[in-house]
Amino acid sequence: MRDKTQANSAGPGDGMVRTGAVIFFVGALATLVTVAPLFLGTDPFPPLAYAVCMLMGVGFIVAAAGVLRGVAVQRRQAKSAAS
Repeated sequence: MRDKTQANSAGPGDGMVRTGAVIFFVGALATLVTVAPLFLGTDPFPPLAYAVCMLMGVGFIVAAAGVLRGVAVQRRQAKSAAS
């Protein structure tokens, strides 16, 4: 089995997973920034800042779609190899 696997090759969906992770972390950083005024006692940020926090969910969905895409391709390859 080891001779059939490719070392350090990007599979289908890997780019989506990486992109989703970056988007997720941008949303996580925005969440930390928008929560900070609650602890610092300053004025809260405008609603647009809270909308950027939604990127966490978007990034999670993009990464999950990349994982599912990779799984689907691997299942198709395994199915074609078995027949």
